[in-house]
Amino acid sequence: MSDWRDPFADDEAAREREARRAEREARRRGEETRESLGERVRSGMEGESSQPTASPEPLPPTEVAPATMAPPVETPPTQVQPAAPPPPPPRRPPSDAVHRRRMWALIGLGLLIVAVAVIGTIISRGADSSSEASGIPAGKKTIEVVVPEGYDRTQIAQVAKKAGLKGDYLAATESFKGFDLAAYGAENAQNLEGFLFPATYELFKGAKVEELVSKQLEAFETNASDIDLEGAAKEQGRTQYDLVNIAAMVEREIAVPEERELAASVINNRLEQGNPLGIDATIRYEDQNYSGQLVQSRLAEDTPYNTRTNAGLPPGPIGNPGLASLDAAAHPADSDYFFFVVKPGSCNEHTFVETEEEFAAAEQAYQDALIAEGGSPTDC
Repeated sequence: MSDWRDPFADDEAAREREARRAEREARRRGEETRESLGERVRSGMEGESSQPTASPEPLPPTEVAPATMAPPVETPPTQVQPAAPPPPPPRRPPSDAVHRRRMWALIGLGLLIVAVAVIGTIISRGADSSSEASGIPAGKKTIEVVVPEGYDRTQIAQVAKKAGLKGDYLAATESFKGFDLAAYGAENAQNLEGFLFPATYELFKGAKVEELVSKQLEAFETNASDIDLEGAAKEQGRTQYDLVNIAAMVEREIAVPEERELAASVINNRLEQGNPLGIDATIRYEDQNYSGQLVQSRLAEDTPYNTRTNAGLPPGPIGNPGLASLDAAAHPADSDYFFFVVKPGSCNEHTFVETEEEFAAAEQAYQDALIAEGGSPTDC
């Protein structure tokens, strides 16, 4: 019984071996097929720019194993498409640091624009305010008219003409609407001499002379008020016009600022004593001679402005004094001086003396120096 063998056993084992072999063969062919397809795909991608890739022929059907095994999966033919161009790399959003820098840059730019606008507005308003304060519209061309201290009407007329002002300055300064000479005690004044305040004035180019006169009179009123010319005149028992007259002589005679109040005191002392003033600048004004020598015969002529032959004040101011001389006339020094003479060898300084003997000695010293120098003995 133990030696008996089933005659079909070998056939069944053989079939199992055959099935396993067929299964291995199917796997091997599948791997080869995949490798072949991969090579074809790579070859197609390399050559797609020059020629299209043909679809591979379908593989022959795989032999199937006996019915007891699962049928092998038949791989369909693969179509290889041309490779599409690679998509662009995704745009990377800015980092927080970059974002913050951009944000602050935009804020800074905005602040800069606002600051420029504000500064422009301030400058524009400042220019407009300055123009309104000076009475000169922005953008209109202006000129400066410089009137030196002590100049008389004739001299200022030349300044106005040279500046290109229109009109007749002498005619415009005979009187002026709105300016009351009587208020200053100048009822008999022939013109506005003495009230045409010297300063630098800004006017339109080609303005009329009346505009300059108006500004000069306005400046006089302002400065007279600042030094209380009216109160000083009352205290001295004089008119404001008298003080303007005295200030004009001080302006013409004195070049050294410290001497103005002393000179005003000499004039006051001589007026109180009833003595002639003996101021040669009044004769120069009358003759319009501001540089030539005055001969002795002219000093003896009896003319309205000769203060050597006539006591008291001259008929009117001999020029237009500045603020310092007006202040000196309003507030003269308290002194006993009655004379002053140019000091030889100086720059228009004077020697102030009390007596006639002192005056005679100082006068002789001046005349001697005048002869020796052959002209003015001053040294400036």
